Amino acid sequence: MFGLADSRSTQAALRFFKERRVNVTFVDLRRKPIAPGELRRFVARLGAASLLDTEGRQYKDLGLGYMRLGDDEIVERLLANNGLLRLPLVRFGNAFTAGPADATWKTWLAGTAK
Repeated sequence: MFGLADSRSTQAALRFFKERRVNVTFVDLRRKPIAPGELRRFVARLGAASLLDTEGRQYKDLGLGYMRLGDDEIVERLLANNGLLRLPLVRFGNAFTAGPADATWKTWLAGTAK
């Protein structure tokens, strides 16, 4: 799981997995930025636009709502500025989510309980 320790959505995701006694490897993006290869895995599965936090303060401050960005441009901006990422980014094997996705996470965990 990738996120920011002080992000409410990241804290909620960590609590979700902790309550279900699931061990999570958490990477605080303030301490260690996401690797370009890892980000590209998320982009390949979810698309670059779905990783962009269009509701976030940094998105609005940078005026990105008025720009038309291609996937490569979005990836460059995400790598340069972690504040633009829709958090948390969660990877479970070959499954990926960006942002809060409790229903999806429950499905993942139900599949491992069998």
